Amino acid sequence: MSTNQSPETGSKASDLDEQALFFHRYPKPGKLAIQATKPLGNQRDLALAYSPGVAAPCLAIARDPGLAADYTSRANLVAVISNGTAVLGLGNIGPLASKPVMEGKAVLFKKFADIDVFDIEVNALEIDHFCEVVAALEPTFGGINLEDIKSPECFEIEARLREEMAIPVFHDDQHGTAIIAAAAVRNALRLGGKKLEEVKIVASGAGAAALACLNLLVSLGAKLENIFVTDKDGMVYKGREVAMDRWKDVYARDTEMRTLEEALDGADIFLGLSAAGVLKPDYLKKMADKPLILALANPVPEIMPDLAREVRPDAMICTGRSDFPNQVNNVLCFPFIFRGALDCGATGITEGMKQAATDAIAELAREEVSEVAAKAYGSETPVFGPDYLIPSPFDPRLILKIAPAVAKAAEKDGVASRPITDMPAYVEKLNRFVFRSGMIMKPIFQIAANAGKRVIFSDGEDERVLRAAQVLMEDKVCVPILIGRPSVLESRLERYGLKIRPGKDFEVINPEDDPRYRDYVDHYFGKVGRKGVSPDTARTVVRTNTTVIGAIAVGRGEADSLICGLEGRFPHHVRDISQVIGMRKGVKKLAAMSLLITQGTTKFFLDTYVQRDPNAEELAEMTQLAAAELHRFGIAPKAAFVSHSNFGTDDTEDTVKLRKALKLVHAEMPDLEIDGEMHGDSALSEAMRKRAMPDSTLTGEANLLIFPTLDAANITLNVVKQMTDALHVGPILLGAASPAHVLTPSVTSRGVVNMAAIATAQAIGLEG
Repeated sequence: MSTNQSPETGSKASDLDEQALFFHRYPKPGKLAIQATKPLGNQRDLALAYSPGVAAPCLAIARDPGLAADYTSRANLVAVISNGTAVLGLGNIGPLASKPVMEGKAVLFKKFADIDVFDIEVNALEIDHFCEVVAALEPTFGGINLEDIKSPECFEIEARLREEMAIPVFHDDQHGTAIIAAAAVRNALRLGGKKLEEVKIVASGAGAAALACLNLLVSLGAKLENIFVTDKDGMVYKGREVAMDRWKDVYARDTEMRTLEEALDGADIFLGLSAAGVLKPDYLKKMADKPLILALANPVPEIMPDLAREVRPDAMICTGRSDFPNQVNNVLCFPFIFRGALDCGATGITEGMKQAATDAIAELAREEVSEVAAKAYGSETPVFGPDYLIPSPFDPRLILKIAPAVAKAAEKDGVASRPITDMPAYVEKLNRFVFRSGMIMKPIFQIAANAGKRVIFSDGEDERVLRAAQVLMEDKVCVPILIGRPSVLESRLERYGLKIRPGKDFEVINPEDDPRYRDYVDHYFGKVGRKGVSPDTARTVVRTNTTVIGAIAVGRGEADSLICGLEGRFPHHVRDISQVIGMRKGVKKLAAMSLLITQGTTKFFLDTYVQRDPNAEELAEMTQLAAAELHRFGIAPKAAFVSHSNFGTDDTEDTVKLRKALKLVHAEMPDLEIDGEMHGDSALSEAMRKRAMPDSTLTGEANLLIFPTLDAANITLNVVKQMTDALHVGPILLGAASPAHVLTPSVTSRGVVNMAAIATAQAIGLEG
């Protein structure tokens, strides 16, 4: 299955198309860029990077080609290559038009496995020409990922390149799908009490992916005589002359059957990689007990799971869609297979490596889900069974299981030129990547998905909120409630080309005319009536202050969380939240934490927006709140109090309060990894920290930085954000009785979506 889906039709398609075009064009065209990994800040750097210093690694590689892995990026560089002859569901659109897809594949490699990619679109339709071009690229790359090449040419191309090249060559459309489907088969047969060598398999479709699935199943033990294949021309049988080739011939049976319906009589497994609707409900009645239905056509499968379930409630069902259990998504495996292959210097992808990946995926689904891994699945922890045969693509354990398994198999099969000698250290290196990969928001979205939590937006008329609301609804992250005038909402939605409509797709609170107005005034006055607010003032505020309106809705249980702050001053919004929603039990003051996500790291900054000059007790309280929030992200907090002083090198009012705060935190949370006061570079470098304080109670690299004042935190946040082009998530307000967050005027619609997901996850967490 391709990790992408064919374009949809109708108004939804046109809206999605517009968003996709904007996404690909701004802030600059495309999805990739080249970034230097070495400094070029002076003449010495230039001399080392280029002439004359570059001669040394060149000569070393000339003497020993294996040293290219040490002195160049080749060992972490993959080519995603296509001639554009079978793109997504778009067909033969040519190499240039395929480039957005190849760039997308490159992004997945980087995000999921930290593998660098050059996408290469080749204007070569003949097999000889294509193979000649790709084979000549071997000195540049550590691996080749073939993509979107039509069948049957793709079989010949991959076979020839694997023979000619001494690096991994992998056609993901074939083998990625095969590995995940085979993992599902492994687990379905285990649940059904069946053996692979005994089951009957019927395939609909005989293209690259279908035949690769069957080939892998055969290598795992399936019997050729038990496999029956159909395609658009009917049964693949001995003697058939229409649309046959040597790869399909392997599965030609000596049979009188000519249709899919006939073949399914007594079948244990249906493998569909063909077209929507080809598997009729009546056909399922003929299948064996506890059948496995792999309906993998995209975007509409051979049969919809709910329809299949009506006819065969005992069936186990997989699709290529994310809105049903058991999604067969190639991103489950291809980044991690290449990760393991590159790290051991594999000269090819063997059958044993594919089998190892299959077993790793299947075993992962059977494992008890850890607290951290559960974050990738949402509010319900998955349990191995018919609706959980294969893991989620966002399970953080995938890289930890698949890459080592592939590397071990490569060594066993004799294709590892650099076998991994310290496997525990290798796994730990992968583990560090998992939490530095920029994938940190994925568990939050999984927690939020389909929970039905209501998020109220005080700036409902803002374009960013309107765009975010549509995304949140389509992805089922939350149920948006917008505060705004219905006529304004209608006109702006029309202007921005958005299809959602007030009162139909989302609830609206009209500040000028809402039937609950008097109740809202009473609620608000009950909260602030003895804080200098008169009844007349309360009535005016509830008409004009949308943050107060949203906070009241949360307080009355009409919404689960609040997003506000796109207009007005930050402290005023915090005041309204504090007065109306109030503080969590035991919390004295609110605080704000910001998250910065870069290509290489993820860091939390505290307190960036609320407390100007917190005392030691307030610093200790906010640190404890922040540590709890990191756990929601599935991250073990490693905290550092940062200062101009490094473990007592200076005594000022700020350093004294940091030391006192450290003692307070140690007393309340003795298991928390935290230390200070220390320099910022000491917080990020264990080696530097150890030189100053060998017995520091903090290990590794701090991920939570606590500053002595708001000025220090906010300035650092904004300087680092600008210098690294980091994604800012937040500020995340800590300590409120119900989730409430004050955004900043510079936030994007993507930022609004992120904060709505965090607010929803917090609301779910408070239930627990």
